[in-house]
Amino acid sequence: MSSKPVHPSDTLDPALVAEYLRRHPAFFAEYDDLIPELIIPHQSGQAVSLVERQVKLLRERNIDVRHRLGQLMDVARENDRLFEKSRRLILNLLESQSLEQVIASIEDSLRDDFQVPHVSLILFSETPRFANARCVTHQAAREAIGHLLDSGKTLSGVLRPDELSFLFGERGSLVASVAVAPIQHQGLHGVLALGSHDANHYRNATGTLFLGYIADALARVLLRQRPLADEPRL
Repeated sequence: MSSKPVHPSDTLDPALVAEYLRRHPAFFAEYDDLIPELIIPHQSGQAVSLVERQVKLLRERNIDVRHRLGQLMDVARENDRLFEKSRRLILNLLESQSLEQVIASIEDSLRDDFQVPHVSLILFSETPRFANARCVTHQAAREAIGHLLDSGKTLSGVLRPDELSFLFGERGSLVASVAVAPIQHQGLHGVLALGSHDANHYRNATGTLFLGYIADALARVLLRQRPLADEPRL
C-alpha cells in the first residue's frame, strides 16, 4: 500500500521559511532554477514572477523616497527664503537711527516682505518710555495674556477673542490664528504678535524659530534706541 505524498506545507512553517529567506537574501541566486516555478499573486488576480514583483516593489519604494526627498527640498527652499527675509529685516533694524525707524522697519518688513496681514508690537512699561510705540503696564499684560508669557517662548495657535482684542485692538476680530514672540532683554519686556486670517496658518506645531530670532534682535535694537532701567518681571 503506497503512502500518501507529504505536501511541503504540511511539514514546513511558512514563518520559518520567510525568516530563512530574510537571513539568506542570496538564496535564489544559488537556486535560480526555482524562480520560474514561483507564483506571486497580483492584486489584479494575475500571476507575476518574483522578479516582476520585486521590480514593482522597488519602483514603489523609489517613488516614495523621491516624494519624501521632494518634501525635504521644499522645506529647505522655504527656510532659505525665510532666512533671506530675516537677514534683510535685521539689517534694516540695525541701520535704523530712531525709534520711529525701528518700528517702521519691523512693521513694513513683516507686512510687505513676509506678507503678514496683522502685526502688533506691544511694550510693557510702567511709564511711557517709548513715546511712539504702544505701551501697556505689566499688570495689564499679565491680566490679558499672562499664560502666553509664562513659558517665555514663542507660541502659535488660536487665541480667545479677548486675547486677540488685547493684541490687535479692533482688528482682532479679523484674526483667526496667531504667532506670539516674547520680547525680553535687560529689563525690556513686550510681545511681537503676527496674525493671519487663516485659522490653520499658525498652528500649534508651526515652527517659530525665525520669529523668535527676529524678536530677540528687535529687543536689543529697541533697548539701544531708548535704554530702560530694570522693571519688574512678569
